[in-house]
Amino acid sequence: MTVSSSPRPIRFFHQGRVQEVSDLPPTTTVLQYLREHAHCTGTKEGCAEGDCGACTVVVGSLSADGRDLSLRNVNACIQFLPMLDGQALLTVEDLGHSRALHPVQQALVDCHGSQCGFCTPGFTMTLQALYERHHADGTRPSRSQLADDLAGNLCRCTGYRPLLDAGQRMFDAPPQLLDRAPLMAALRRLSEDAPLHHAARDWDGSTQHVFAPQSLDDLAELRERLPQARMVAGATDVALWVNKQHRPLGDLLLTGRVAALREIEATPTMLRLGAAVPLEDAWAALVAREPALRELWLRFASPPVRHAGTLGGNLANGSPIGDGAPALIALEAQLVLRRGQQSRRLPLEAFYLDYMKNALQPGEFIEAIEVPLPDPAAGAAAAGDAPDDRTPHVTPLLRAYKISKRYDSDISAVCAVLKLRIADGVVRDARFVFGGMAGIVKRAAQAEAAALGQAWTEATQAAAGLALSNDFQPLTDLRASAHYRTRVAANLIRRFWLETREDAPLPASATRVTSFQPISRSAA
Repeated sequence: MTVSSSPRPIRFFHQGRVQEVSDLPPTTTVLQYLREHAHCTGTKEGCAEGDCGACTVVVGSLSADGRDLSLRNVNACIQFLPMLDGQALLTVEDLGHSRALHPVQQALVDCHGSQCGFCTPGFTMTLQALYERHHADGTRPSRSQLADDLAGNLCRCTGYRPLLDAGQRMFDAPPQLLDRAPLMAALRRLSEDAPLHHAARDWDGSTQHVFAPQSLDDLAELRERLPQARMVAGATDVALWVNKQHRPLGDLLLTGRVAALREIEATPTMLRLGAAVPLEDAWAALVAREPALRELWLRFASPPVRHAGTLGGNLANGSPIGDGAPALIALEAQLVLRRGQQSRRLPLEAFYLDYMKNALQPGEFIEAIEVPLPDPAAGAAAAGDAPDDRTPHVTPLLRAYKISKRYDSDISAVCAVLKLRIADGVVRDARFVFGGMAGIVKRAAQAEAAALGQAWTEATQAAAGLALSNDFQPLTDLRASAHYRTRVAANLIRRFWLETREDAPLPASATRVTSFQPISRSAA
C-alpha cells in the first residue's frame, strides 16, 4: 500500500448485506450515519460523548484466524464511519419486532425495564451482546457481573433493579441466537478488500483522506510520509473534538486494522501489548498477572469505551487524569516507539514531558507497551545486599485506587497506583504514581524517598504522606479542589499501609462497599 493508492468506498455489513459509503465526510459518526442516512432511528443520541449509552450498537469482527466472531457493544456516537470498514454493524432493528420479540426485549417488557424508553435501545444492545457471549460460553452472569457490564448505560427513570432482573430473565427463554454463518461469510469476503483509502469532503469543505493500513510496515511508511496526519485508534477521545469542539481533524491514519498492533504476547518475564489492543483485552491481560488492578480495570471508563478504545491511544493521549499511565508506570512499563524501520524503547515515565506534551518525534508512533514480569527468585536476589549464603525474603505489594464523583464510568479526581518491594522488613523499592495531581501522570519522588530504607510502619506511611506536599501542587477544578486532592492522596498512602501492614491488615470487606451484604451494587 502507498499513499497514492486509489480511494475506495467504506464497506461493512449491515441490515443483511454489505453496505458501501463513498461520499460522506470521514468524521461522520456511526450514529449520524444510522439516523440520517440509513434511517435506522432506533439508536438514540443522548450525550454524544460516550457517557450515556443511548446510542449503543454491537460491532462484529472476525478473529485473526477467521474462525470466530467477536461481538462487542460500543458507543455509535464516538465511532467514525470509516472505522466500520470490514466489520459488521448490528442495531436494535436487527432484533425482534412487536409480534415476535427477542428474549432480551421480552425480558425487558416482563421486568418493566423501560419507562420513557429513550435509553432502552442502548440497554437492549448491551444485553444482546451479553446474551450472545454467555450462550457461546455456556455461562450465565451474576447480578454483580451484569451491573459491571451495564456500567456504560445510563437510565434516568426506570432504576437498575428491573434492568438487572431482565438481564437474568432473558436466559430463561429458549435460546434465540444470531445466525452467524452469513455474517461471517460476508466478513471473510470483506477481509479480501484492499486496505481502506477513503477520500471525501469534510464538514469544513476540505478534502479529507483516511488510510487504514493492514500491516505494520505500511503504517510506518504512511506515518513517516504524513507526520501531520491524525492517528486514530478507538476515537473515544478524538471524536469529542469533532462532536463538541467542531474541530477539523485533517487526514486520518486508522490503526485498528493493523494485526500486529492488536497482538498480546506473554513470556515468563514480559507482557507485550500491541498499541491497538482494545482496553478491555489489555486490562484483562494485566489483571490476570496483577489481580490488585481489577477494580481499576472495572472502573476505567465503561465497557463500550473499553471495547473501542486502545491502551496505546490512552497513553499517547497523555491526559493527566487517564487511568492507564499510573498503573503502567508503577509496573515499570516501557514503550516501543516506531519511526519508519527504526524502533526505540523508552520508559513510560520518561514519555510525558509536560501537559499534553510527549517525547514522540515527527513520524513516530507507539508500537507496543512492554510490562516486565520479573521472576520472583531473581527479584529476591536483587532486592538487597544480602550475604551470598542467603536470599532475603521479598514481599511485593501493589494497590490501585481511583477517586471520582461516581463509582462507575467517571473521570478520576485522583488515581493512585502504589507499589512497594519489602525485603527483610525494609522498603527496598517504592513507586508511588499519581494521576490528577499535576500536569502529567508522575511519581511522587519525595514520598518514595521517605519510605525507602525504612520499615513499612505507620510512621513511615505518615512521613510519605506529608512529603506529598513537596511533590505536587495540584489544581482546583470541577472534579476536586487542590486541598481535597492533597488530602486524599495522603489518605490513599495510609489506606495502602492499612491494607498491607504486617500486623492485622484490613480485609477487603473493611475497605470496599461491594464486599458488604446485602447492600451491594448488585442490589442497587
